[in-house]
Amino acid sequence: MKKTLFIVFLFFTIVSTAQKFTVSGYVSDITSGERLPQANVYQTEKLSGTTANNFGYYSLTLPEGENTIRISFLGYNSEQLKVNLKRDTVINFLLKPKSDEINEVVVIGNNSKLDDTQMSSTNMSVKQIKAIPSILGESDVLKVMQLLPGVKGGVEGTSGIYVRGGSPDQNLFLLDGIPIYNASHLLGFFSVFNPDAIKAVKIYKGGFPAHYGGRLSSVVDITMKDGNMKQLAGNISIGIISSKLSLEGPLIKDKTSFLLSARRTYIDLLAKPVLAITNKQNNDNITAGAFFHDYNLKVNHVFSGKSRLYLSAYHGKDRGYIGYDDHIKYDWGKEKRDYRQINLTSLNWGNTVASLRWNYLINAKLFSNIIVNYSNYFFDISLKDSEEDYATNLKVSNLFKYYSGIRDFSGKMEFDYFPLPGHDVKFGIQGTRHRFTPGVTQIKNVSDSEQISEKLDTLYGASVIDANDFSVYIEDDFRLGSTVKCNVGLNISLFNVQAQNYIRPQPRVAIRYLPIEKLAIKASYSRMAQHVHLLSTSGINMPTDLWLPVTKAFEPPMSDQIGLAVNYKMPYHIDFSIEGYYKEMSNLIEYKEGASFFGSSTNWEDKVEKGDGTAYGVELLIEKQVGKTTGWIGYTLSWSERLFENLNFGNPFPAKYDNRHDINIAVTHRFSDRIDVGVSWVYNTGNAVTLGTSEYRTASLGDYSRVGGGSIVEYGGRNNFRMPAYHRLDIGVNLHKQKKHGKRTWSFSAYNAYNHINPFFVQWDFVRENAVDTEIGYQSDNGKMVLKKYSLLPIIPSVSYSYSF
Repeated sequence: MKKTLFIVFLFFTIVSTAQKFTVSGYVSDITSGERLPQANVYQTEKLSGTTANNFGYYSLTLPEGENTIRISFLGYNSEQLKVNLKRDTVINFLLKPKSDEINEVVVIGNNSKLDDTQMSSTNMSVKQIKAIPSILGESDVLKVMQLLPGVKGGVEGTSGIYVRGGSPDQNLFLLDGIPIYNASHLLGFFSVFNPDAIKAVKIYKGGFPAHYGGRLSSVVDITMKDGNMKQLAGNISIGIISSKLSLEGPLIKDKTSFLLSARRTYIDLLAKPVLAITNKQNNDNITAGAFFHDYNLKVNHVFSGKSRLYLSAYHGKDRGYIGYDDHIKYDWGKEKRDYRQINLTSLNWGNTVASLRWNYLINAKLFSNIIVNYSNYFFDISLKDSEEDYATNLKVSNLFKYYSGIRDFSGKMEFDYFPLPGHDVKFGIQGTRHRFTPGVTQIKNVSDSEQISEKLDTLYGASVIDANDFSVYIEDDFRLGSTVKCNVGLNISLFNVQAQNYIRPQPRVAIRYLPIEKLAIKASYSRMAQHVHLLSTSGINMPTDLWLPVTKAFEPPMSDQIGLAVNYKMPYHIDFSIEGYYKEMSNLIEYKEGASFFGSSTNWEDKVEKGDGTAYGVELLIEKQVGKTTGWIGYTLSWSERLFENLNFGNPFPAKYDNRHDINIAVTHRFSDRIDVGVSWVYNTGNAVTLGTSEYRTASLGDYSRVGGGSIVEYGGRNNFRMPAYHRLDIGVNLHKQKKHGKRTWSFSAYNAYNHINPFFVQWDFVRENAVDTEIGYQSDNGKMVLKKYSLLPIIPSVSYSYSF
């Protein structure tokens, strides 16, 4: 009976695939040779199709005979080709970028948002990112993401993202497949992703495909440009605080190309003349500054139509410092001093990553990708001071240094397999060797003179932790008839640390139902596991936030998320979607009350508590991607809570970025080839912070000007106060002019255009009774305590110049 069933099954499989042939190939940019990831490829007669992978490769099995194939990609003119299939055929499509997007474009065939099984995901074009204004005119991938429903920004002006109630460490940032641990420059005000070096950006907020893993809340998959295969091209940009240079071109035409992009801020250089004047006026010798620089490099070589090699690399470093060098000499009668004091406090952090990947087309239905990665993230903070007494010839120097980092070596094998019509199978395996340095403190003291010579040089802190991280996955994106499409997958991870093995199966399911042509209903479930933690002490993306591994004491954080969405294609090329989600998280960690990365404890595990979290909400999005006016309006209603047994008396409390209401509007309009504008407006409920609710004085308050002076402060609970609502308008205008050898662009923008005073932080302040104050507060014996808000960023105009060729 089993043999009979097997023969029947095999017979129907052969019959169903008989008289069908496979069309496969690559989708590329005709002007540069860049491969176009996620391009849509479909047959117009039956609207059956597929999506190119991240390397622009597609494979589509169609019936024998006449077929019409249509290729589309956002920002490019669609192509259509009639082909008479009599055998497996290779067709490489070359798409031309749209030069004029003023006229409405008629979209023929299926809509990618409706057809895509995946929910909770967004593709972002680099043109769109550059058109939306941001702080100081510096285009930023993550700041534009903050305008999407379900994605929230951190503190005023920063580029951190908090997705669906998750914390910053729950976001997986991939640059050409390489994890980036700290995605921020200048304490979070800029991201490490240079738009000039980027080809494609995709963010997943839920319903994760099985080939992604390692984080609970989101995946941000960023693909670098390959480099122009046809001709030398580039861009130079000069702004108020930074400049950028990008070059790309062929090393061997149509065979080998390169991309090199670099940028640097020069706040430190601009501060030097100001400090020189101040030092002269005050007879000081103070030095201070902050800057970052980063570089992107990519080389790719085509061996043949089946084989291609890529080398990708990124290096970025930040430095902030402040110090002084004083020679003090005085004669006060009996007391005479002649000595020199030097002090320098510096903060350094950065990422270095590299990847070597080989694409090989095994056959028309099987595509392979083999990758070797290296990643190194570090930060160190140091305080140095020295004193030399010329009278006694005594020299004293002190050093305090705190260091943390994480270094990875990893390998991965990925495969795309197209076994039958309507099936897109992905499977693979990867392994990573982690080396965590959770926190090492060095203290060094040296005293030296003719009479004494003393030295102290010691290290203490958490020891290095090595860990092994493995995972395997398989998923199938397939159709059930003409109306149902599914993505079913499984990711199994194994994390080995301190002789402990954590095995976590992570099932993923996504379903799309198409009841009518313009309406799609989608549902998804995904389980995610995470093997790293981030301990954070502030709302800014500080480099002092520590990356830590899962250990024997703290199991891997887990999340289970379900989602339901409705997508509707409206007239005038407007897409409407509404999506609800519910997420449960376990094994989260947070600092104990009053703990931080400094402290007398030598083990970080002694400073944290373990708990759970929940997040749920509804997201609405109205989006237009075609025409002279594009953009979106988004609204999010959400809740995010934490529950820790030893925090907040064991009661639930709101997460720091539990913003109840979030409204985002982002619109770009192209008047002509010479003028386009971008406008964005944001509104969200204020962040949750912990503030004292009452004060018990242990001594006369006197002239104390802050809560805590001679008093005990009582807190009503963790994150018990809601900051005032945040809102801001940004406006940008780009003026283009075509020159003989390239294109010139002047960009003018205003961040916080109507100068709204948004609070950066709040604190209690003591004001005497006769002082006039309109802030909220309460009466005391000698005055009153008022709650004052402090703002950081007023209206900030900016201008930049760029030239591309």
